[in-house]
Amino acid sequence: MIDRRRLLASTAAFAGAAGLARPAAAAFLPRPAAWREVEVTTRVVLASGAAQVWVPLPSVEAPEWVRPGSDSWVTDGRATIRTEPRYGARMLHVVFPAGTQEPAVTVTSRVATRDRAVDPGAGGSAVLTADERRLWLAPTDLIPTDGIVKATADRIVAGREGPVARARAVYDWVVENTVRDAATRGCGTGDVGSMLRTGFLGGKCADLNALFVGLLRAAGIPARDVYGIRVGPSRFGYASLGPATETITKAQHCRAEFFVDGAGWVPADPADVRKVVLEEGPGGLPLDHPKVAAARAALFGGAEGNWIPYNTAHDLRLDGAAGPPLGFLMYPEAELAGTRLDCLDPDGFRYGIRARDVTA
Repeated sequence: MIDRRRLLASTAAFAGAAGLARPAAAAFLPRPAAWREVEVTTRVVLASGAAQVWVPLPSVEAPEWVRPGSDSWVTDGRATIRTEPRYGARMLHVVFPAGTQEPAVTVTSRVATRDRAVDPGAGGSAVLTADERRLWLAPTDLIPTDGIVKATADRIVAGREGPVARARAVYDWVVENTVRDAATRGCGTGDVGSMLRTGFLGGKCADLNALFVGLLRAAGIPARDVYGIRVGPSRFGYASLGPATETITKAQHCRAEFFVDGAGWVPADPADVRKVVLEEGPGGLPLDHPKVAAARAALFGGAEGNWIPYNTAHDLRLDGAAGPPLGFLMYPEAELAGTRLDCLDPDGFRYGIRARDVTA
């Protein structure tokens, strides 16, 4: 039975979450250790009328670092879990008929996660199938792999032998030639072709890490964006790399991975290196600052477990939607009377997201 009092509770409750104590600074050295289980709750409340809502659900499972758990929801709408067929992205789709007063849904997901540390040069048995390799080398609407992207990739990897050396060359190039643009809305759009054609290599994680992925694919290295959200502060003392409170409504973050036969999927996050440059310390930090250097070294092959992934999907058509396809799915999406709402405006859209550590 639906608890209407819970369903119609004000989204303002999200803003009142208690602050989380930031851990003391430590060497930035992610290493697999204890698992943590996190509960993420997304609440959407819309104006009255016919409406549809799509809420991303954790869809990435990798036994060594992330294990999705249960999903539950409370709503008066008709709710169905949908799975996008190409990438396996899962989402909760909720439909509210005309006349619905204040359509609302609360979605709660549990995920277990921990730090990652992958040596891309290590041996192993990981391989991609032919179909998987084609998928992770293919262009998308916003990430072409020919033209200027291919030409740029060829210049960057010239003279480098093997996928690891080539991936490292692309990583270093992105770190050294891009900037985090604080004026970019949300996490950016990931329009790699436009970035290279205009010469403005600025943006946020969905831009800079998409550039890394596109250049790797153009160089023949399978790679992918992983869209998710930060769920807690960095235990290594980087204020820029994790939220300070349980409210994570604007903490979406895109990471990247590339595949090496034997080692498997290797995490990489040049965008977060640029975030450290811009946001750590008053006035930012230079690339050669020890704190930046530590992040740069750690984020090629390592990743902190204060983040959960939703999916790796591109070019999604939302079931039943009147609006256009999405470049990626990382935020709640909604349509009211057939009009797509602005997912980058949570106050106008009226949604909030919270994370709570439930590790025993």
